[in-house]
Amino acid sequence: MNWILSLLLYLPPLAAVCHLLIGGYQRENKLGGTSIKRIALFWSLISLIGVIIIWLSLDEGGDFTPLLIIDWTGGPEKALFYQWGPLVFGIDGISIFFIILTAFIVPCSILISWNSIKYFSTGFFICLAIVQLLLYGVFTVLDILLFYILFEGVLIPMYLILGIWGSREEKWQAAYYFFCYTLIGSIIMLLCIFVMYNVHGTTDYLLLVSISDTVPLNIQRWVFIGIFIAMAVKIPIFPFHIWLPKAHVEAPVAGSVLLAGILLKLGGYGLIRLSWPILPLGTHNFAPILLTVGLIGIIYGSLTTCRQIDVKRLVAYSSVAHMGLVTVTLVTHDIIGLTGSIYIMLAHGIVSSLLFILVTILYDRHHTRLIKYYRGLSISMPIWATIMIMATLANVAVPSSGNFIGEYLSILSAFSWNPLIGCFAAFGVILSAIYSFYFVNRVTFGASSNYLVYPRDVNRREFNILSIMIFITFFIGIYPSFMLEIIQNSLFYLVQ
Repeated sequence: MNWILSLLLYLPPLAAVCHLLIGGYQRENKLGGTSIKRIALFWSLISLIGVIIIWLSLDEGGDFTPLLIIDWTGGPEKALFYQWGPLVFGIDGISIFFIILTAFIVPCSILISWNSIKYFSTGFFICLAIVQLLLYGVFTVLDILLFYILFEGVLIPMYLILGIWGSREEKWQAAYYFFCYTLIGSIIMLLCIFVMYNVHGTTDYLLLVSISDTVPLNIQRWVFIGIFIAMAVKIPIFPFHIWLPKAHVEAPVAGSVLLAGILLKLGGYGLIRLSWPILPLGTHNFAPILLTVGLIGIIYGSLTTCRQIDVKRLVAYSSVAHMGLVTVTLVTHDIIGLTGSIYIMLAHGIVSSLLFILVTILYDRHHTRLIKYYRGLSISMPIWATIMIMATLANVAVPSSGNFIGEYLSILSAFSWNPLIGCFAAFGVILSAIYSFYFVNRVTFGASSNYLVYPRDVNRREFNILSIMIFITFFIGIYPSFMLEIIQNSLFYLVQ
């Protein structure tokens, strides 16, 4: 399986080169953009198939499976920074599901943007391939310095996607907010990585995990603060969330799907990887602050969502509330809580992407995102309304949905750790039901609105995408054991 594992990192660059060549040929011959869309979809589906093969062949023991070893220095004896050694990439039971989520979200982004990206689609699909490559690297690299480089590199193609293919005139301001907030947080993280290198003389992740107890508490405190700020901006959680609503409102549908589906999960993934395994004393020392920030994020995010009048901003602020629960369960440092937080991120990645696709379809039909103009869509758009109701139920963690498994495990862990914390976390579920059911009841039921003159339901392509996402959402809620066992095995390996 080594050649399949190595091919995973080579497919996105090959796709980008192919897009560049085909795009130049199309411009010279004045052809349409359909061919490059099909090529982009082909490469993304090949990557998805390869990831599924890797998942089926993964060792369930939880340890890292070697993916690729690159001795880019020419050997230790010739290396300028020989302490770093070769760059090692690996997959375990945690990263494999984030890789699968990435491989699934990318073709969904292409299909849902099929009619949106016209003649200038070459650059868009090249940026999409670069994002996919960097995300694969983030979830597989076993060096924290290279993790930072790839983590930060995602900013550049996403900045272009937001700024060039955004939906309105404020797109550059949204891209500016997105770039500046995440860049400032990540620079602090880079300084902390230099501190770790100065203490240990290495940035190898597995080595740092094995010697984490030798770092003095004072250093762990400062390093944890820097890493937490960088990850909190990415998640994002209160009060580092200001860029999120602006980015989502102005982003094209593919940008919103990428942001909600996978990029917002980088912060949670980074906290799970870097906090307790590398900085156990620092994480334990700041546990009360993490709990406070997480609980404020849950309550504040939910209450702010309740007062939104823009459908995209409503879905964006709901993400802040859900990610607050991830922060709370991270503090518990037990297998149940960490498993629940990972499951929330994976399930929320699909459900939030589904919701953004649905509200974008609504905007494409009626050219407004204000909730007050919508009413009675179950009459004029019955298929859309049915899928929206199912997605809303999944978002509020109804039993048999993937979100229910994640939130149940997370709240159970919070109650075991502290009953009062568990009550606050459960209160967030109630608030989630309030704003979700208000929204879906307002737009789907009642008499048809006079503002919606020519309503048109979802087409076949949109229906296929939405159906697949709904099926996956409820499948991982009905049959979660195939994921939970692999995730828990890897968490045992990290928590030891």
